[in-house]
Amino acid sequence: MSENAFDLVVIGGGPGGYVCAIRAAQLGLKTACVESRGSLGGTCLNVGCIPSKALLHASEVYDEARHGMAAMGIKAEKVELDLAAMLAHKDKIVGDLTKGIEFLFKKNKVTYLKGTGTLTGKGALKVTDGAGGTRDIAAKHIVIATGSDHMHLPGVEIDEKRIVSSTGALAIDKVPEHLVVIGGGYIGLEMGSVWLRLGAKVTVVEFLDRIVPGMDGEVGKTFQRTLKKQGMTFQLSTKVTGAKAGKNGVALTLEPAKGGETQELKADVVLVAIGRRAYTESLGLEALGIETDKAGRIPIDDHFRTKLEGVYAIGDVVAGPMLAHKAEEEGIAVAEILAGQAGHVNYETVPGIVYTWPEVAAVGKTEEQLKEAGTAYKAGKFPFAANSRARANGTTDGFVKILADAKTDRVLGAHIIGPDAGNLIHEVVVIMEFGGSAEDLARSFHGHPTLNEAVKEAALAVDGRAIHA
Repeated sequence: MSENAFDLVVIGGGPGGYVCAIRAAQLGLKTACVESRGSLGGTCLNVGCIPSKALLHASEVYDEARHGMAAMGIKAEKVELDLAAMLAHKDKIVGDLTKGIEFLFKKNKVTYLKGTGTLTGKGALKVTDGAGGTRDIAAKHIVIATGSDHMHLPGVEIDEKRIVSSTGALAIDKVPEHLVVIGGGYIGLEMGSVWLRLGAKVTVVEFLDRIVPGMDGEVGKTFQRTLKKQGMTFQLSTKVTGAKAGKNGVALTLEPAKGGETQELKADVVLVAIGRRAYTESLGLEALGIETDKAGRIPIDDHFRTKLEGVYAIGDVVAGPMLAHKAEEEGIAVAEILAGQAGHVNYETVPGIVYTWPEVAAVGKTEEQLKEAGTAYKAGKFPFAANSRARANGTTDGFVKILADAKTDRVLGAHIIGPDAGNLIHEVVVIMEFGGSAEDLARSFHGHPTLNEAVKEAALAVDGRAIHA
């Protein structure tokens, strides 16, 4: 096989793409990965999940030092913010991790092709580098994993200075006096929390009548109340119809979602976080008969195959939650399928996490979804205020809710708002992956004192037998 011919070429070096490439190479396929960004890791590592979590953690530590430690007998005087150092810390983490993926490529003998990949026919693609040079590549199989980009809002032009996307929100070099976040989803609330902790006034404008609309209704209401106590303000059922940026800030034009009188809202910086759209430009799909839906996503079958033989798609460019871990599992599954194994993804157990404080995490069905489907269920809920570890840590906001089938007791979903929710949710993910019951959770050992005991107690509460509440 020549140096320009491969068993598999993955277009896109994000979580789905690079994981797919590594797994395929482990399984003996000659593999290449095409990435145009100039660094591996995709949106998640470069301008998404990882840098945002670095800032969330740093801002959380800063806020705790200023406002939370005194209650525990720790006095920290003259706590100061060095924003430039905080941003540099974030950038170093990103740089180290991207280099780590390059090392993994070398270790697993994955060929890294820097440039933009365009499909030119069955089993063929062209890679164009930054200088305009091209390289023709042949591949038995091609996986499209080009990820997604932020959605644009009509009348609001992003300049990444005054009006920013999630990318620009990671690099604001001065704490704004007033940050307006357009969109009450995961990204907007996380970045809003960062700048709120660092001293900004934060207003969230959301078109719907609630935040985090896909999550459990009770969790959403509790979450909003908690963020409001922290100082975040909300304008729900409101749409943004225009934005005018000037030297001194941005003037937004708002009106009720159902129509009505307009109003003006001024801000120093505006973050547009209304969702993401599949990135499928420059791939040459249309010329090869591969259609996309209104959101730019590529239709696939149960084995990730597109309309064109030998071409597959995973991650944000296909239907489903736009989450890095979902893309990774799809990447592994398609690599194993191509190697003759039985790759599979269970979409019922994809967890979703908001990394604010408190954290919010969910897996499986919500109460609203179960009611709509007519599924008989039982709910068990346990508050962190009754958990000894949470009380010792002074982190008592929130609760664990577990939903189980009324007849079989099989766990159908779990919803957590509270300390370390993003880690706690995973024991429920595992129990659901094995078709386990609430009783299985309730009868499993949980070390004392731990936050995990709240999960056990919520499972006990499904049968009305919680011990500590």
